[in-house]
Amino acid sequence: MAEIRITSGGKPLALPTVRFGPVQLPSLGRVLRQWDVVLAGVFILALTVTAVLAPAFLGPSSMQQNLIGRLQAPSIGANGISLGTDALGRSLAARLLYGARYSLGIALAAALLAASVGTLVGTLAGWRKGRLDKVISAVINIQLSLPFLLLALTLAAVARPNPGSIVLVMAAAGWAGFARMARAEALRLSESGFVEAALALGQRQHRIFFQHIIPNLLPTMIVLFSLELARFIVLESSLSFLGVGVSPSTPTWGGMINEGREYLATHFWLSTLPGLCVFFTCLSLNVLGDWAQERYNPYSTTKEGTQHESH
Repeated sequence: MAEIRITSGGKPLALPTVRFGPVQLPSLGRVLRQWDVVLAGVFILALTVTAVLAPAFLGPSSMQQNLIGRLQAPSIGANGISLGTDALGRSLAARLLYGARYSLGIALAAALLAASVGTLVGTLAGWRKGRLDKVISAVINIQLSLPFLLLALTLAAVARPNPGSIVLVMAAAGWAGFARMARAEALRLSESGFVEAALALGQRQHRIFFQHIIPNLLPTMIVLFSLELARFIVLESSLSFLGVGVSPSTPTWGGMINEGREYLATHFWLSTLPGLCVFFTCLSLNVLGDWAQERYNPYSTTKEGTQHESH
């Protein structure tokens, strides 16, 4: 630990010393006792790995049409478990995995873009204050007053139906939530003792911004990101279900739910299986997000009753 001293009239003046404690990772036994967190983590990991590797072990033939074998029900036979086929005879298991690639990929890219833009804009507003803060806060409040899905639908209706444009649409609809949280954190950190000490030492404001403000608000923003990612998955599925997402020829969970509407009375699994994928994915992300908030959020109290402090 180093102590910084400034002399005034020959007498040393001690500034507050900032202590950065080591990051404490949870023990394996403690994590295993939280069975819901373990199951959620295993599900997300397995889904991600299978979705990424889907083209390698499925091959392009798994997406070909086979009208003779259309609308087959899920079954368990000598060849293993089959999830059935859709109205064009395509394998539902293959389409679910390919759909995970697009649904999760688009939602993740949009959430990362929204979090990056929102964090930067909100932090600038909270750090600079003044007129810039008023303008940005007004824009944030106006956007947050609009329904999230309605705003995304309006933007998607005028955009091209491709993954890139949908990512931009979703990010434009969701950045304000991140900006509001980042602004509140920046306002709190700007009044912290270590920031005042850095200003007293004569450090430039842009250096304080990137070396002190941004790193100290990242834990809170990561927790918020883990919680918001589930909402972006639901948004992407909603846009695809309503027909304003990616091209209908691209398999997505929302698009598969829409395609199975006509067969709900007789072949309910066509919509139920992708709906369950959305449900369990969002549930797992929320469980992991709640655990991260409890563990790493500086304002949350853990089960042991200890309060995390941000330095």
